[in-house]
Amino acid sequence: MSKNVQYINPETACPAQGLYSHLTRVTAGDLYYISGQLAVGVNGEVVGKGDFDAQFTQVFKNLGDVLAAVGCDYNDVVKFNTYLVASRHIDHFMRNRQALFPVLFTTDDYAPNTLLVVDRLVKEEFLIEVEAVARARDNSKLPA
Repeated sequence: MSKNVQYINPETACPAQGLYSHLTRVTAGDLYYISGQLAVGVNGEVVGKGDFDAQFTQVFKNLGDVLAAVGCDYNDVVKFNTYLVASRHIDHFMRNRQALFPVLFTTDDYAPNTLLVVDRLVKEEFLIEVEAVARARDNSKLPA
C-alpha cells in the first residue's frame, strides 16, 4: 500500500462484513476514476457466458490492466463499487475475492467496497461489473 493511501477501520465501527475497510484516507496525489470493468476479452468478446467465476477473473484482470496502464496496481485503489446481477452470486463473489485479494494486495487491508445487486448490466450476458477509484502515483503517466 502506498504511504499516501491508508485503509482505516475505526475501533468504534462495527466489523467489516468482508474483505474491505470502512474508509480510505488519501493524503496526496491525483485520483483516477476507473470505469466499470466487465468480462470482455481482448477481441471484444464476452468471456465466461453463464460462468460467474470466469467473469470474476476476467473483470479483475481487466481492472488490473487498466491500473497498470497508468503505472498503478491494486494497492493504489481507494474504493471499489461492485455490481452483481443476482444475489445468488454474492457467495461466489466473496469466495473468489477471498482467494484473489491476498494475491493482488501487499497487506491484509483492502479498499472499501460497495456491493450492489442490480437488474442487469449493459449486456444480459454480463454477471459482474467492478469500478474503482485509484490514487495516481507520483511517477504515473497517462498512456499514449
